[in-house]
Amino acid sequence: MAHQLAWLAGMFGGVVVVAALVNRFARANRHRLRRAVVLFSLFAVSTVASLAFASLDPRWSNGFSVASDLFAAFTIANTAGMLLFLIIMPAIFVGLPMIAGDLVVGLAYLVALVVVLSRHGLDPTSALATGAVVSAVLAISLQTTLGNILGGVALQLDGSIHEGDRIRLENGKAGKIRAIRWRHTLVDTGASTIVVPNALLLLNNITILGWRGEPLIPQPVNIRFGIDVQLAPDRITRIVNDALAASPVENVGTQPAPSCKCADLLGGDGFATYSVDYTVIDPDRADDTASRVRSRVHAALRRAHIKLAVPGRAAVVEMRDRVMTERDHEEQTAKYLTALHAVHLFSALSEQELRTLAEGMMYVPFSAGETILRQGSTAHSLFVLTSGTCEVRTRVNADRSDPPAGPGVVGERTGIVATLTAPDFFGEMGLMTGEPRKADVIAKTDVECFRLLQATFETVLTGRPEILTELAERLASRNVALSAAREHLDDAARKTRHASEIQRIRDGIKDFFGL
Repeated sequence: MAHQLAWLAGMFGGVVVVAALVNRFARANRHRLRRAVVLFSLFAVSTVASLAFASLDPRWSNGFSVASDLFAAFTIANTAGMLLFLIIMPAIFVGLPMIAGDLVVGLAYLVALVVVLSRHGLDPTSALATGAVVSAVLAISLQTTLGNILGGVALQLDGSIHEGDRIRLENGKAGKIRAIRWRHTLVDTGASTIVVPNALLLLNNITILGWRGEPLIPQPVNIRFGIDVQLAPDRITRIVNDALAASPVENVGTQPAPSCKCADLLGGDGFATYSVDYTVIDPDRADDTASRVRSRVHAALRRAHIKLAVPGRAAVVEMRDRVMTERDHEEQTAKYLTALHAVHLFSALSEQELRTLAEGMMYVPFSAGETILRQGSTAHSLFVLTSGTCEVRTRVNADRSDPPAGPGVVGERTGIVATLTAPDFFGEMGLMTGEPRKADVIAKTDVECFRLLQATFETVLTGRPEILTELAERLASRNVALSAAREHLDDAARKTRHASEIQRIRDGIKDFFGL
């Protein structure tokens, strides 16, 4: 009796220690502790029953004793398996599929069954034969379930896929393998988790998008759109390729670079089909990336005044080539005038002068992430921001600064110096003085802009040169505000900088326009 109670206490201590280790180092597998607790509980109950029936009925006592030994052996096999496969092997960086661990534990149960029955003078062959007959009956009635189970065993043992790998199924769904269970595999797509029967994984083709712990394999993607067949394909592809190359699209690979080509001139309904080919770095975000690419293409075509073709309708040619009615013209001019009234830079201009500027404006939308202005480039135009938000970013090479930044190679840095939210304007120095752009302007969201060219502004300025001083003062105030934010100028430095900036801008405008 004392021996059996000692075994009971020892087994309890072992289960508690293993449970504590699993909770500490393998919390994701805590559900496996339930089996150990159940087996130990059955061992404890059968042990107590064997002791209770020892003086009442020896036959019942012997029966419970056999059960006690069996459950003791099963408990030892189960706790030892958890200790080995969940604690020790991960600690020494040895990975083994969980199904393989379960098979080892299952084999240990079988060995324990034979040993315990033999020790008690019982013939284990009859039990095994009976088990074989039962297994055959179950195999016939549960073919699908057993097929999934064997599929899970095969997938893990042959190493074709592992937990953490990224795959794409035949139905196009892609995601990361969260777990390979006995009956099914869990695939996390980011938006949801798909339960895939293991038998289907064996029967169907699986595309490996990236191995566990290794960089993702860029996946090719293709999107298509239609344009009126009368427009030259070279022009369409050039517009789209320039827009895609101007600034990177998030999650789009650069090797090979995204490209647009004419896929079919006979697409039907009077439009040609164009294809944009690119690669996605993270396939889990392929849908979001496709949306960004489509937005980039759409914005580029709208800036070129080209509409996408709509199947089933008459083809729409370039907007600027169609005959604009007088009402259309007035509505467009009114829209441009509203935008100009929101720009305080032009508050000194008369209504007629604003109308003159409106006559020469162009509508230029941009999608999120596009570079609208590039630092160092020269372009004689101003942009009026009517919708959306932009970031003004300045690239500074600290090694070439004056004075130098210090020892060592620092290289080029990019910092956000301002955020522009509609209504606002930018690019004014290029319009007024022809100076190279001093910063990048990036569309933070989808934005709508109107572009005013230097030739149109020159008409107003040469007609009334006296507005030059007020324009110079407004430009100087804006430039000094940006410099103060970037260089942390105090009030005295701001005033000195403002006076010198006014004179510099006045001289620049005079020289640029020949006044």
